[in-house]
Amino acid sequence: MKILSTEQVRKADQYTIKNEPIASIDLMERASKVFCKWFTSNFHDRSSVSVFCGQGNNGGDGLVVSRILLKKGFSVKTVVLKLKEKGSPDFESNLKRLQDLSKSKITFISAEKDIEKIDAGSIAIDALFGSGLDRPLEGLPEKLVKALNNAASIRVAIDIPSGLKADSPSSGTIFMADYTFSFERPKLSFFLAQHFPYVGYWISRSIGLDPEFIAKQDCTYHLIDFSDAAQLLKTRYKFNHKGDFGHALLIGGSYGKAGAIILAAKACLRTGAGLTTAHIPSFAVTALHSSVPEVMLSIDAHKYLVSAVDIPTIVNAIGIGPGLGQDAQTQSAIEKLISNAQIPSVWDADALNILAKKPDLLQKLPENTILTPHPKEFERLFGKSKDDWAQLELLKEKAKALKLIIVLKGGHTAIALPDGSIYWNNTGNPGMATGGSGDVLTGLICGFLAQEYSAAAAAILGVYLHGMAGDLALKKLHPNFLIASDIVKYFNKALRACNKINSTF
Repeated sequence: MKILSTEQVRKADQYTIKNEPIASIDLMERASKVFCKWFTSNFHDRSSVSVFCGQGNNGGDGLVVSRILLKKGFSVKTVVLKLKEKGSPDFESNLKRLQDLSKSKITFISAEKDIEKIDAGSIAIDALFGSGLDRPLEGLPEKLVKALNNAASIRVAIDIPSGLKADSPSSGTIFMADYTFSFERPKLSFFLAQHFPYVGYWISRSIGLDPEFIAKQDCTYHLIDFSDAAQLLKTRYKFNHKGDFGHALLIGGSYGKAGAIILAAKACLRTGAGLTTAHIPSFAVTALHSSVPEVMLSIDAHKYLVSAVDIPTIVNAIGIGPGLGQDAQTQSAIEKLISNAQIPSVWDADALNILAKKPDLLQKLPENTILTPHPKEFERLFGKSKDDWAQLELLKEKAKALKLIIVLKGGHTAIALPDGSIYWNNTGNPGMATGGSGDVLTGLICGFLAQEYSAAAAAILGVYLHGMAGDLALKKLHPNFLIASDIVKYFNKALRACNKINSTF
């Protein structure tokens, strides 16, 4: 799914109005109905609702929302921030429609004294300013938003929280939404951790903007959705055999960290890799054999760490890092591996920390090698960034310059491809913030690489299904209870759900 810029959404609006054709006020009506469908399905008790409207088209949306919710039995108060005599034409038309309802309650704010206390437990809907706002809030609008932020109410933003920019850094006071409902597509700013206090949990629904126009838009940013992942999965046939599904090699498991390589091996096997070998120190042999009998072992000469790696004759993919450690002998072994093995690979954990200590090794990695850092590992590899926007630019820059795929893990994991595009993930949950979760991801991506998925497809599938498995686990488990093994356990359900589209059975 393409993530559109503010300008692209504006043009999509205009194109739809002209070519559907549909009047702008009717498109506003349609969008507001989509919002109200979501709102009424999530807030059932007909709570006291206050809708705060500016005088532009975002405010016009708010007026329509007020009218629809009133007709559905909600107790609604509409508050208009009046900064000028007249609002936009669609705003004024919808204000008249709302005023014509006998039960409507409309108040106007034109001075600070007009700002009334918001009842605790009520719902405040922000329809003050849309994504077209290009400057920080100040004066009366800022005072109103501060008052809303200080109220003990549930806060919901229509399209985007007032004061937040969609495509660039924001400053000043911003409406702090618990939920943000975005029309047609989510905004780029929603994916950055620094904006979570303002965006909260976001929801995006189509309002029927012209799909052909959207399809023609050039976009750097994309959101991975279910159909994207499902279409990437390959179909298995009756006469396939294990040799058709590749051989994966996992490297790691230093003393005290055998669990990491066990988790990665289990995950790798569960993707359907035909064969999986784990290269481990000799101390971990019993643990691996007893935990994952399906995995073959390549046993290092050293008892407690990886000191050298002999690549089996036929290996289709390598996963390096789970429980690896950073001993000097291990670092030397990894340097030799880079020189000798030009095989698709995924690098995680201590493998990334070794690369960070010797940055020149990054230049030697084969094109489309996959790195999976969390933010601190990314920082060690490429340096600090002043904020999430700068980090996003650095992510794109490094993926392009090094011709690598960089999976920057987080609440919305970002997959940067060498062509400069970014694929954001929206599966996963806070319960997955637990030791071993990253090792499972490494195993999943390595398993797909072994089956000769492209590096981009392996990264996208691995990240999406990893998060989806965690979400399925969360339906049965409390977030605090979820552990990395549960992600492997529920991976089957995620795979089956996606595989229904392509299954021949």
